[in-house]
Amino acid sequence: MSFLERVDHAIRRSPAWRSLFRNPYPNDERSRAYAVMNNVFLHLHPVRVRQHAVKFAYTFCLGGLSFFLFLVLTVTGVYLMFFYIPSTSHAYTDILNIQASVAFGQITRNIHRWGAHLMVFFVFLHMMRVFYHGAYKPPREFNWVVGVILLLMTIALSFTGYLLPWDQISYWAITIGLNMASYTPIINTPIQSLIFGGIEVGQNTLLRFYVLHIMVLPLVTAIFLAVHFWRIRKDGGISGPL
Repeated sequence: MSFLERVDHAIRRSPAWRSLFRNPYPNDERSRAYAVMNNVFLHLHPVRVRQHAVKFAYTFCLGGLSFFLFLVLTVTGVYLMFFYIPSTSHAYTDILNIQASVAFGQITRNIHRWGAHLMVFFVFLHMMRVFYHGAYKPPREFNWVVGVILLLMTIALSFTGYLLPWDQISYWAITIGLNMASYTPIINTPIQSLIFGGIEVGQNTLLRFYVLHIMVLPLVTAIFLAVHFWRIRKDGGISGPL
């Protein structure tokens, strides 16, 4: 046994290694399935994947692209949070400073903005692909409802983030949304008070949209994403061709 092999053998027999990896290296079908089922990260992916599911022309990877954009938006959004204050007197100035003075600020904001547009676009296309292939039918009807909720969450994330630059375009766009909400029967006043913080767009509206955009909606979206991925596995993977 060579020196490197002895070192590798010693590491694999150490308590630290055994605490991280309870099972030996999987070298057959049973051990690979066992390793996947006992790993929280590998458990998100099925042990077996149907042949049609790996064909690009069948799914166009629309669901994966949507999730990838969600991760990109999370990373870029956290970076932008370090330099942004949700105040009507500072918000627009902070956006200008991010674009002019912050390292990689301009490209980060552009990636965040265009990533949000693309996420709405790809989630919509993903829903259309699922509908076209009939993947909303039993036993996947529950996951279809989860997908519809994720589409609404994506639109809500885009809508709440639209106000944060606090420029003329965002201000009047949200004002139009507030006026539309005021025509909702019965619940129009509670919606205005809860979401917009008053009868006009102002500091309370900006603060509420900021909290919704960076905390509430991403957390709810992440929970429904976990349920969505879990149900894909439990429903037998990606649905087959009609």
